[in-house]
Amino acid sequence: MRHGKKFNHLGRQTAHRKAMLANMACSLIEHKRINTTVAKAKALRVFVEPLITKSKSDTTHNRRVVFSYLRDKYAVTELFKEISVKIADRPGGYIRIIKLGNRQGDNAPMAMVELVDYNEIYNPKGNKAKKTTRRSRRKKSDEVATTNEVVDSAKEDKSEE
Repeated sequence: MRHGKKFNHLGRQTAHRKAMLANMACSLIEHKRINTTVAKAKALRVFVEPLITKSKSDTTHNRRVVFSYLRDKYAVTELFKEISVKIADRPGGYIRIIKLGNRQGDNAPMAMVELVDYNEIYNPKGNKAKKTTRRSRRKKSDEVATTNEVVDSAKEDKSEE
């Protein structure tokens, strides 16, 4: 019986599943955003978020623990140097899963997994783009005023001649 066992095995053996999640975690750390299926995205969240929490305190022990999961020196360095600095004040929830629809070939539900602090669109602390409108009365009235001044100065020039 499987009472209380809520871990998604993703239809893979243990070694294959661990290797796949480690590779997906390294890709997420390197690219800050990846596309995958919803089931793998949810499994990746459970796998990566404790590692990101460990990266907040940069000790030799934590680096070795994270390396034992990821098995990629570049990803561990990136995680401890860049990502941990950005998420230092965040208490959790380092990953966002956005559902994208179904895949063309097999109709599998797809999702985009991204690190929360690296998306400028949803980041409230990031620089907000200045809102521009297509029709602005103020600018139009300023343009009319300047064109009227140009026309008036041209009339004065003609009258002086």
